[in-house]
Amino acid sequence: MAMPSDNLILRTDSYKASHFLQYPPGTTRLLGYFESRGGLYGETVFFGLQYLLEAYLSRRVTDADVSEAKAFFSAHGLPFPEEGWRYVARDLDGRLPVRIRAVPEGSVVPVRNALMTVESTDERVPWIVSWLETQLVRMWYPLTVATLSWHIKRRIFEYLARTSDDPLGELPYKLHDFGARGVSSAESAGIGGMAHLVNFRGSDTVEGVMFARRYYGAEMAGVSIPAAEHSTVTAWGRERERDAYRNFVERFLGPGKYPIAACVSDSYDLWNAIENIWCEELREMIEASGSTLVIRPDSGDPAEVNVRALKILERKVGCRINAKGYKVLPRSFRLIQGDGNDDEEAIDRVLRAITSHGFSASNIAFGMGGGLLQRVHRDTQKIAFKLCEATVDGRAVPVSKNPVTDAGKASKSGHIDLVQIEGRYKTVAGPRPDSALVTVFENGEIRRRWTFDEIRARAEAVML
Repeated sequence: MAMPSDNLILRTDSYKASHFLQYPPGTTRLLGYFESRGGLYGETVFFGLQYLLEAYLSRRVTDADVSEAKAFFSAHGLPFPEEGWRYVARDLDGRLPVRIRAVPEGSVVPVRNALMTVESTDERVPWIVSWLETQLVRMWYPLTVATLSWHIKRRIFEYLARTSDDPLGELPYKLHDFGARGVSSAESAGIGGMAHLVNFRGSDTVEGVMFARRYYGAEMAGVSIPAAEHSTVTAWGRERERDAYRNFVERFLGPGKYPIAACVSDSYDLWNAIENIWCEELREMIEASGSTLVIRPDSGDPAEVNVRALKILERKVGCRINAKGYKVLPRSFRLIQGDGNDDEEAIDRVLRAITSHGFSASNIAFGMGGGLLQRVHRDTQKIAFKLCEATVDGRAVPVSKNPVTDAGKASKSGHIDLVQIEGRYKTVAGPRPDSALVTVFENGEIRRRWTFDEIRARAEAVML
């Protein structure tokens, strides 16, 4: 038996199988929309639909899929619209009879606006719009990661703009994805890792780089550097810690080697490692190499630890004062904080601490793992998909909900569209000739694709 992931019909919620019997008789068309109803941030970065279309919705539904789904739902205790799905498989050649219009990926849109509409195109199977909701709403994940990453990027940029001589040059490499081991699956690593790369160029999540290549044509969306982990230091033993670091410098820093490499330095005594090993015993080797050693503290209070580390480095190797009046280490030394960055505020605390002591944000980069790829959920941005219009007995009928117990869950009604008014997105009654929504999928075919470069440029243009 094929796994559910191979059968598009089974990529839904169980209760959807009974919904074809619940719409009013004479229903021939449904229109729904996808939005962020609010959440952590007031703006969302729309990203990930092309992946879902390519990986799932563009697949052809087959008779075998229908037979498998019929058997499953029968045993599962539910009715099943076999006639409708047989019609899709046989008469429509397996192509899904829906039209999806969406804002271009990478667009930054205020919450409570329609980001995408989904409309049935065949009166025999209008319920297919609702059936696909489960799969389409899973777009919450790439959208939320891209949104989180974008807002962190904006926060980091604020510090760079104030304290760095080259904020735009440094920004793309200031937040590195450490999240591969902390996600629920390899697919999550691919989707979330790819979403992060909309905003930054640094990643250790291989699946994310590969997904960006496969689904968006980005040959190499993210880069990494040689880096140590605790095992590669502790395997030498505590008494040979300096030998582990010397080996690291010899292997990776210098002409014909790597311009930058990062070494975790808190396996034993971080302060001894910085003051006596890196800044005395190995300082001459590091400076002569022409490369940059990135020292990684990996424990303790991040703000306190990085301020203390910078003060030791300032005392041992000196700092220059840049054009903004902030202290910058020699190019041979930098820091990366890769532990405890659970959210944007954690990163802000470190940047606020070091800049308050006169150090430029140029001195530090960040790594983010579970907080970036795993500690998000659908309600982080309150993602929802709702019907807004139905055609019943040939008449367009506005559809909406408005719970008396929660006004925040009220949905939009009627045929809606998205436009830009004075550069700001707004959901209005539609259809509109000046719509910001683009037909990206229609009757089983992807009609519009975006390159990763286009998406990146779109997201960055709003920030800077």
